[in-house]
Amino acid sequence: MADRPYTLLSCCMSIDGYLGGGTEKRLALSNDSDFDRVDAVRATCDAILVGAATIRKDDPRLLVRSRTRQDERVARGLGPSPIKVTVTERMQLARRSSFFAVGDAEKLVYCASASVARARNRLGQVATVIDGGQPVEMRRISEDLHARGVQRLMVEGGGIVHTQFLTADLADELQLVVAPFFVGDSRARRFVSDGMFPWNPGRRATLAEVRQIGDVVLLRYALSERFETDHEPLRRR
Repeated sequence: MADRPYTLLSCCMSIDGYLGGGTEKRLALSNDSDFDRVDAVRATCDAILVGAATIRKDDPRLLVRSRTRQDERVARGLGPSPIKVTVTERMQLARRSSFFAVGDAEKLVYCASASVARARNRLGQVATVIDGGQPVEMRRISEDLHARGVQRLMVEGGGIVHTQFLTADLADELQLVVAPFFVGDSRARRFVSDGMFPWNPGRRATLAEVRQIGDVVLLRYALSERFETDHEPLRRR
């Protein structure tokens, strides 16, 4: 049995590899059809993870939006939406953010060891605060989530979190959507930052699917041997 969840990374970026614009204003990269596809994928997962920077900048709700999909989850004995998970080193999280304030799903906050006491004092009433190591280690988080019953984990960013999961070789699948325009602003966040990635010119990732969704394109990459066996149930849903 694997000691970590099946881990799916989901991201939408511009043609030049940015996750948004260079200002505080949120930039919509995808379209309604792709948002619905992402909602369908969320509904198959046990937990959704984002970094603290994504919470601060985008204020995501991280909920399954479709009532039909919510009802299907409840019929399987699950909550309407997956567990919400975030990771933070500096503990710059506001209790009023949608991550904490919206929805009844369980909330987990993994923080650096030195910040655990402060995090529990600030967030203990709205989330479960967990020691993620010093510094925070994604493998430790993955193993802890697995021990808590998370079998399928969806990672929705941002760039730092994607980089950490990929460089640690903790990803089984990447769903990368490309929007049909350029951002052209180096102040914006990129999909990933510098790092030693397992997939390189000597070890190419396997492109499993290419799909046009309106004016965006979905590229699905198999990043581990677990992809094929875990991919089939997702297709049948």
